[in-house]
Amino acid sequence: MKTLKHLFNSIKAKQQLTIIGIILLTVNPGCSQSISDNADDNCVYITDGIGNDGTISVKAETVVDGLEVPWGIAFLPNGDMLVTERPGRIRMVKNYAENPELIKQPVATISTANTSEGGLLGIAIHPDFISNRLFYIYVTVDQGNDTYNQVEQWRLAKDGTTAEQVKVIFDNIQASRNHNGGRVAFGPDNMLYVGTGDASSPSLSQDPESPNGKLLRITPDGEIPEDNPISGNPMYLMGIRNTQGWAWPDPDDASELWFTDHGPSGERMRFGHDEMSIARAGDNLGWPDIYRCETKNGMITPSIVWKDAAPPGGAAIYTGDAIPEWKGSFLIGTLGSSHLQRIVIENQKVTTNEVYFKDDFGRIREVIQGPDGHLYITTSNCDGRGNCQTQKDVILRISK
Repeated sequence: MKTLKHLFNSIKAKQQLTIIGIILLTVNPGCSQSISDNADDNCVYITDGIGNDGTISVKAETVVDGLEVPWGIAFLPNGDMLVTERPGRIRMVKNYAENPELIKQPVATISTANTSEGGLLGIAIHPDFISNRLFYIYVTVDQGNDTYNQVEQWRLAKDGTTAEQVKVIFDNIQASRNHNGGRVAFGPDNMLYVGTGDASSPSLSQDPESPNGKLLRITPDGEIPEDNPISGNPMYLMGIRNTQGWAWPDPDDASELWFTDHGPSGERMRFGHDEMSIARAGDNLGWPDIYRCETKNGMITPSIVWKDAAPPGGAAIYTGDAIPEWKGSFLIGTLGSSHLQRIVIENQKVTTNEVYFKDDFGRIREVIQGPDGHLYITTSNCDGRGNCQTQKDVILRISK
């Protein structure tokens, strides 16, 4: 098990990130404005609302309801899905694509720390799940008088009714009431990517010796890959406030990501300005030194920024056939602005952003494409910030 003390004490203080390339995006004249002397004119800055109404006719159908803050989904090879509930339950949905059934008894119940945004968060299955039945969760836990986030490896029983923890593979990620990150996903390179928040301490995002405010890249057993940007360091991206979603545009290449992050909610008297960036290994996304469309040497400028708070939840690049017009689009769930955002990127530039299901389902947390080619989203209306109704939170399938 890798602890922070073991991982980061060996990193020399003078090591610096190698910033790869920066791809700057063309301005959408209808949505952007001059911001400051150090603003990047190629950053699309949405100042009026959150985007235009969607142009493609789509619909949503309920897969299951009765959930409590379903934070992450993992699709199993047999047609079932595992779902994390933030209070600390791993749930099973049988036959999600055809005749879905939410099993009443949780697969596992996990003791989590009592924080506002922490708890049982992301989940991902091992690339060789069929042979080893391993999956991974990101969870907030109490350790003595302190609270931390950690990544745990679990094994699902053969009958799918129970699971047991195998080991903690990465721990001592500082936690707080807010900004815990929590998304985990395997990349095209079969490495595990872990999104962390700044734990309400913005300076941690610019500290290469802290795992907070980073995208971490580790092996399935928690080791540090030899080809990470800094030798011996799990950090893959830095300068992050509170990411909950990203995706890889090339299914065979992990080097480029389309990446979302939350903007400020009062730090340095700044608000809103959630963002999406095109990032590469070693990039610094700039939090808290820059925001909006600002530039600074050694930091990348976002591709698109929303002046009004979204903020973004899960995200996926759609590659299915159920909605052909969406193929290749970056789809982002939003919480406060309660919609599904579609972004079109052509030649490394944002050309379109559209709004779907505005206020139809409330807060949208997870966004993920299933093996059946459909997009699945979860609501987060029972998290204390939404309207929790009798059916509680739901999983929805999007189609035409």
